[in-house]
Amino acid sequence: MVLHCLATWFLVGLIWMVQVVHYPLFAKVGQAEFVSYASTHANLITLVVGPLMLLELLTAIALLALWPPSLPIWVGWLGLTLLFVVWVTTAFVSVPLHAKLAAGFDPQAHAMLVGTNWVRTLAWSARGLLLAWALLKAV
Repeated sequence: MVLHCLATWFLVGLIWMVQVVHYPLFAKVGQAEFVSYASTHANLITLVVGPLMLLELLTAIALLALWPPSLPIWVGWLGLTLLFVVWVTTAFVSVPLHAKLAAGFDPQAHAMLVGTNWVRTLAWSARGLLLAWALLKAV
């Protein structure tokens, strides 16, 4: 549970930084540099986020299998549901918008990326709070 909470809270901090700082700054890069910037961003962010998202998913599944009897099981299922929202939004909304932006800066795609990323930001934040509560109750 501790490893799961650590992975989630790292991702909560990261998604807030991306939402408030990183994604808005896409508009300031400039047309000439944007394609290179978007490609570099995709490669580097994947190195940070990919392993952590996978760790979070695997520990969420393991945690459900080893759920502490002192906690209601709905907490685990709610956490997994929120994680499902994050993964689905990433795969079917964020990744396609990043692919569109990889061809060049598009103000509409950028606005959609920033706007729809609130789904992931809020889902991860809710997960973090839920897990913090669960960890406190379990300890």
